[in-house]
Amino acid sequence: MKILVVEDDKTLNMSISKMLDKIADIDSVYDGEDALFQCEQDIYDLIILDVMLPHIDGFTILEKLRKFSNCPVLMLTAKTSVNDRVKGLNLGADDYLTKPFFRDELIARVEALLRRYNNNFQGLKLTFKDMEFDVVHKIVRINGNSLDLVGKTYDILEYLVRNKEIIIPKEQLFNRIWGFDSDTVWSVVEVYVSNLRKTLKDFGYNNYLKTIRNVGYMWSEKI
Repeated sequence: MKILVVEDDKTLNMSISKMLDKIADIDSVYDGEDALFQCEQDIYDLIILDVMLPHIDGFTILEKLRKFSNCPVLMLTAKTSVNDRVKGLNLGADDYLTKPFFRDELIARVEALLRRYNNNFQGLKLTFKDMEFDVVHKIVRINGNSLDLVGKTYDILEYLVRNKEIIIPKEQLFNRIWGFDSDTVWSVVEVYVSNLRKTLKDFGYNNYLKTIRNVGYMWSEKI
């Protein structure tokens, strides 16, 4: 899971990130221009978006975002009027939370949005058949046996399983795992996926990892 927190108050941004770091990997930005650039990468499972931002306001970012992405957006703002909430929802926000807010309510709303848009999301649990993920410690077990997966190899598997039956282009997978500003070349994706497939083969799960020629990859139950 990957969440983008867009909040210009750095102390609050850090606090939100800390609240959610057991649910997902968190990216933080503090102004509208950086936020729009990050949103355009379309690699997030959820965006928490403040309205009053330097350079570009949150409403404008949301309006532009909805032209190319259905990523769920939780508006988080001190603007409490009904007109502001209606404007945000009409522009495509999925939920609206005003400041100040309670930690438990923020977490509950985030988890509700992730459940709504990701059928595989069950809080900190992720399973596929006999495969179980410990998403906090980044450990995968099949029938109680731990797989030898670390770092980005684990991240690739979790991302593909969370998005099963969806074709993930190599570019999207690269941007998601390495970051769109990485100096690493795209071909590294093929190397990591090949190593992942070898590890899964020992447990008979390699057939679920499909290569879509000239496009990318897909995790599918259809063998």
